[in-house]
Amino acid sequence: MENNGETRSARKDREIIEAATAAFIANGYDGTSMEEIATKAGASKQTVYKHFRDKETLFCEVVESTASLTNDVVESVTMLLSEAQFMEGGLQQLARRMTTTLMDDNLLKLRRLIIANADRMPQLGRSWYEKGFERMLASVASCFQKLTSRGLLQTSDPRLAASHLFGMLLWIPMNEAMFTGSNPRSKADLERHADASVEAFLAAYGARLK
Repeated sequence: MENNGETRSARKDREIIEAATAAFIANGYDGTSMEEIATKAGASKQTVYKHFRDKETLFCEVVESTASLTNDVVESVTMLLSEAQFMEGGLQQLARRMTTTLMDDNLLKLRRLIIANADRMPQLGRSWYEKGFERMLASVASCFQKLTSRGLLQTSDPRLAASHLFGMLLWIPMNEAMFTGSNPRSKADLERHADASVEAFLAAYGARLK
């Protein structure tokens, strides 16, 4: 057992996955070899195969591990969309965090890789979508339901409302990045875009004063 509670085997798994992530992002799936991953991980090729039986298995592990990058956003949903935080601008904070997290350069590159290999590994894309984007959508919809019941929002269909918010936040920046192969927007620009999206969302779904 390592000092931080991580076993030697788990540490080696992590090192190999980190090396594979860097290699796949830099060279694509077909352009990456297990030998290159072993070199980046400081391990023998035999060790890599001992931990992961083939390149497809390792690619799946890379995708699964990066799906957890959205966990911080998901966990912040309940906090930032509680009644008290919502009244203090929690939706704006959540929108900014969600947009800047999902527009991370490495996450965008991995997203392109998953899409490029969707025909050969369709289950992988489905798993990544469900554990990432779908989970965030469900969490936000649940919070919108509670905020509606307390009279802070007006949503007859909280999930549809969450979809509208996600669409405003991500449709243009995400497609721009995916089609151009880069993320030309600064963090400040993404935050301005998030603020404007929240303003439009609340114009449509915000509680009306009687």
